[in-house]
Amino acid sequence: MTARLRDYRAADAAELGRVAVSAFEPYKSEYSDWPAMADRVSRMSELAGTGEIILAEKDDKTVGGVVYVAGGRPKAAYFDQSWPIIRLLVVDPAVRGQGIGRRLTEACVGRARRDRSLILALHTSPIMAVALAMYLRMDFRLLRDAPPIFGVPYAVCTKDLGTD
Repeated sequence: MTARLRDYRAADAAELGRVAVSAFEPYKSEYSDWPAMADRVSRMSELAGTGEIILAEKDDKTVGGVVYVAGGRPKAAYFDQSWPIIRLLVVDPAVRGQGIGRRLTEACVGRARRDRSLILALHTSPIMAVALAMYLRMDFRLLRDAPPIFGVPYAVCTKDLGTD
């Protein structure tokens, strides 16, 4: 059965937090302060205040999520504030490789198009090699370095929506 995408509801907060921590856990040895990083991603639902959270469900269980933050909404200073961005794309490690990350990314591309944006941005890290490769296959391009997060390097990537 393929995953179903739907909009986040407040009742999803705890389960989304669990999935977010499990998605980042394989990289815990890379972060200089894993407990702080785990705490940060476990509160992914708080991003509903500034963005639209999209969930992936399989067999009525949350298996992934992503936050779409529209242009003009608050975001990190290393992004152009007029750009829409993708934040915290997470997929439960137990279901990776099933196209869920791609579908969540495509949902954000769709929302950026809905908003008539010509560009969509995100930030990711080379330690997340599978995600980075997926973004590059989807025509995101590395733009510049972003500040490290708990010692892990990150970079800003953008996708030109005006040409495809």
